[in-house]
Amino acid sequence: MAKDYYQILGITRDATDDQIKKAYRTMALKWHPDRNKDTTEAAGHKFKEVSEAYEVLSDKNKRAIYDQYGEEGLKGGMGGGPGGGGGGGGPGFNGFPGGSFSFTSTGGGGGFRPFTPSNAEDIFSQFFSAGGKSGFSSFHTGGMSPDPMGGATYMDMDGMGGFPFGGGGGPRSQRHSRVHHSPASPPPAQRPLRVTLEELYTGASKKLKVTRRLIDSTTGAMRPAEKILVVDVKKGWKPGTKVKFAGAGDEYPNGHTQDIEFILEERPHPVFKREGDNLTMRLDLPLVEALTGFTRTVKTLDERTLTLTDEGRVVRPGQTRRILGEGMPIKNTPDRKGDLIVEFRVNFPATLTADQKAAVKASLPAY
Repeated sequence: MAKDYYQILGITRDATDDQIKKAYRTMALKWHPDRNKDTTEAAGHKFKEVSEAYEVLSDKNKRAIYDQYGEEGLKGGMGGGPGGGGGGGGPGFNGFPGGSFSFTSTGGGGGFRPFTPSNAEDIFSQFFSAGGKSGFSSFHTGGMSPDPMGGATYMDMDGMGGFPFGGGGGPRSQRHSRVHHSPASPPPAQRPLRVTLEELYTGASKKLKVTRRLIDSTTGAMRPAEKILVVDVKKGWKPGTKVKFAGAGDEYPNGHTQDIEFILEERPHPVFKREGDNLTMRLDLPLVEALTGFTRTVKTLDERTLTLTDEGRVVRPGQTRRILGEGMPIKNTPDRKGDLIVEFRVNFPATLTADQKAAVKASLPAY
């Protein structure tokens, strides 16, 4: 019995391309075998029919042939096409809706290649990896701008604004490969979480509101759902630390739910730079203080005040001083800290007057 592709998708014969896509999306989600564990065989058969119907009706050439000649004509049963090797002069293909059609050569004589349905899972994967109206929603950040990697939406609840997108492999290829992993679990959606050096020094709790996409069990459509995730940033964590939330991302038609994985990124600090467990900073001294002594105060990352002084030595440009235990907390042993390394930069005057030169010569021995 010939198949009625329009009936299979539940649409009329004058359905638009968008209506065909919408119908396939609903029916494919409804009949995917992974969502019908108790009736896998029957659902699989229906799933293949839905995929075949979509493959034909979404292609203007195939649809035109099907509309005029039906399934038998589409699959090669209506005789030879133009220039075909079927012997008889079967129906021609000019005058179809949408214009004329091209045919694939099959050997020396050329001719029409009968339609053979593609793998249903391949159609399904390609459809949902295309994104936009036909697939899963895009992943956004605090600014709510689309992220080409796809996935859930999240924003910082602590007022830090949106996060820049991380590096890694090509976003589009990652998104495609995520869908093609069906029916296995999709790889996690990785997102950067930018934190300050102060938060890595003292520890912090970051609240993130996630808007993910779940599949409605009744209609098969995707619906948004919000969730609050809390990242407890521990003292001494380093950039690149990963925090994983299992099942917090989008739900997939194969029954799996995507994980979300945040990767810590350290914001630049105006004074301190981190080097492993140590902190480094630069301290500018005018030449007179480098020669005669100085006193400076430094505010630490936890708002304490350190006093640096040296009255007995001459400070040379590039000289460093190590202050033990004033660096970053050491991971898993937060009571221990690295060191603070201060590098001195000596600012020389651009010019000296004759009197100043004479005073320097009188006060300093010649070396």
